[in-house]
Amino acid sequence: MEAEKIIIKPLLTEKSYAGIQNKVYTFVVSKNAGKVEIKKAVEKLFDVKVDKVNTSVVKGHKKTQNTKAGRTVGKTSDFKKAIVTLKADSKSIAFFDSLS
Repeated sequence: MEAEKIIIKPLLTEKSYAGIQNKVYTFVVSKNAGKVEIKKAVEKLFDVKVDKVNTSVVKGHKKTQNTKAGRTVGKTSDFKKAIVTLKADSKSIAFFDSLS
C-alpha cells in the first residue's frame, strides 16, 4: 500500500495538541494498515525517525435529528487512529510546528 493512502489526515484535538511538544503526533489512518506499515509511511512522508506507533479503532457516534417528518437516526463513520512517537534525535514534523 502507498504511503499517501495509509496516512489519511492528521487528527487535531486538545489531547493531540498537548503531545506535539513531546513529538507525539496523531493521524487518521487506513483501517487495514498495520503498525509497521504506518511507521514506514510516516518516515517516508515526513522524513523523520519513528520510535513507536500505537493504534486504536474509534467507533462512530450515534446522531439523532428532529425534523418535520419525524426523528431520523444516523451514525458517524468508524475510523482507525495512530499515535506516532518520534525518536528524541529526530526532527519534528513541520506541519505541526505551525500549530503549537
